[in-house]
Amino acid sequence: MLTTSTLCRGFATAAVLAVSVGCTVQPGTGEPAGDAKGGDLGVSIAPLPERTTATPAPPAPAPTTASARPATDRTPAAAPIPTTPEAPPPSPSPTRSAPRTLMTTGSESDQVRELQARLGQIGYFDRAPTGYYGSLTATAVAAFQNRRGLPTTGATDTVTWQRLRGMTRTPTADELTPPTTKPVAAPDPRCMKGRVMCISKTSSTLSWMVDGKTKASMDVRFGSEYTPTREGTFEVGWKSRHHVSTLYDSPMPYAMFFSGGQAVHYSEDFAARGYSGASHGCVNVRDEKKIAALYAEVRTGDKVVIYW
Repeated sequence: MLTTSTLCRGFATAAVLAVSVGCTVQPGTGEPAGDAKGGDLGVSIAPLPERTTATPAPPAPAPTTASARPATDRTPAAAPIPTTPEAPPPSPSPTRSAPRTLMTTGSESDQVRELQARLGQIGYFDRAPTGYYGSLTATAVAAFQNRRGLPTTGATDTVTWQRLRGMTRTPTADELTPPTTKPVAAPDPRCMKGRVMCISKTSSTLSWMVDGKTKASMDVRFGSEYTPTREGTFEVGWKSRHHVSTLYDSPMPYAMFFSGGQAVHYSEDFAARGYSGASHGCVNVRDEKKIAALYAEVRTGDKVVIYW
């Protein structure tokens, strides 16, 4: 026996089926969707999911670079960039000082003698080393500097000295103190006895001889044709260690006078200019060490022989 509640449940079920099958339409057409168009009630229909009318989400924007992406309130804040402590500014580089001058015109030392000997090894100095830095030495140094691309000052600074030492060898004793720049002439017979300064105008040399034996030899130069040095046999009349000429107002150190105002003495001009100059009649010596040693040996009354 069917009750009223049973009949109601039947009608409700039929209503649901009618809505599920016959009332579904293709969106935008009003026609039934899919198989529902034929109204096949024999097909078991699963409950449809709930339809929503929410607006679909817009497509995600294409990725952009950080520099191209527009900044919005939704853009996450950039992470702070780690920084390192600021380095102190570099200290200024020290200014390179000019090379120190070791020798220059007027210098006189064993180092000057070595300089001259080294310059002589490579053809820049054609005289015997004297130890005195005169114009000839300055000219030789300037020529060396010019050839090597160094400042052409004529003074020997630390750079010039190091460059010269690197190109030459340590001078021998004979290179540093050669007896003379020229061969010594055979002694005059008058020089063979006693203590004699034997001076040859032919070889421009002076030999200090004692009883026919040569103790020392050195280069000398003589007076010009207008003030010639006298020849002959003389004696040392007097000596003056720091003499200055009253006639020419020029220094005549280690002077040993043998004939009036003529004397054997050291000449700074001879050391600097060589044979390009001349004396006023005296016998000039250009090696100060040698004339100093000779001055200490010679006595008043010793003989002086000047010959050709």
